Amino acid sequence: MTTETISAAAAGAWKLGDLSVNRLGFGAMRLTGSAAFDLGTPSDRERSLAVLRRAVELGVNHIDTAAFYFSRLRSANELISRALAPYPDDLVIVTKVGPGRDASGAWLPWARPEQLRGQVEENLRQLGRDHLDVVNLRLNGPGSLAEHFGALAELRQAGLIRHLGLSNIDPEHLAEAQAIAPVVCVQNRYGLDSRRTGSDEVLRLCGEQGIAFVPFFAIAGEGRESGAAQTGATDGDAVLAVARAHGVTSAQVRLAWTLAQGEHVLAIPGTGNPDHLVENVAAGALRLTDEEMALLQTPC
Repeated sequence: MTTETISAAAAGAWKLGDLSVNRLGFGAMRLTGSAAFDLGTPSDRERSLAVLRRAVELGVNHIDTAAFYFSRLRSANELISRALAPYPDDLVIVTKVGPGRDASGAWLPWARPEQLRGQVEENLRQLGRDHLDVVNLRLNGPGSLAEHFGALAELRQAGLIRHLGLSNIDPEHLAEAQAIAPVVCVQNRYGLDSRRTGSDEVLRLCGEQGIAFVPFFAIAGEGRESGAAQTGATDGDAVLAVARAHGVTSAQVRLAWTLAQGEHVLAIPGTGNPDHLVENVAAGALRLTDEEMALLQTPC
């Protein structure tokens, strides 16, 4: 499979509210170090900047990030700003609030509703923006989201946020949020063999309501290293067989499977490796047959 000339546009497009994005995007979590949330091994700064610029050259116009994506020397938001500002007119940057980390990297208690404005302003400052395109409220467990989502809805009314989304949710959360303000996207753990309980129902509901469903851990899964998944070191026979048939990597098969779950499904694979970036973008052009999809389908 040729990769060098394939654009992210090959995956097709979807809208986050009134913002059109290519369905193959980029996740910034791994830009800052050798592993997510690793303070000890910061990334090579120039390489990370080059990856971001190359992503845009390849047609990526949807970047997922967060202020809590940082290592000892690197901040994903700062890298994005330095690499891409002034931002292309069609670039959509999606961030998330709720979680937070202190300077040592330790996780803080989940934000209270009144603390969300500070988190939004932190993202604005780091990204050098006067408003955020999309802000996802990431939940940390069951229970009502009304106060937190209501606080973000107020910031949307004030013009600091254009659109709102959700992350790590159950079906009832989506209904509760939609009664407060429009939801344009949902991020849940969802992959071929790694997904959040209830996410199949969330995927279906999003499709019915025209909401983008944006899986995270689509390549690696929560307990898998992204590099191993890229090379196929931890994949089963079905994934490897389909990869061999198409002359692609196992990561590309997983991304193609993800995008095949519905036209409203977006992919945001993240990497700090320029070669893996090209492969990930090229996966947007890979089409799997019905027989291959059936072979890949694994009960969770």
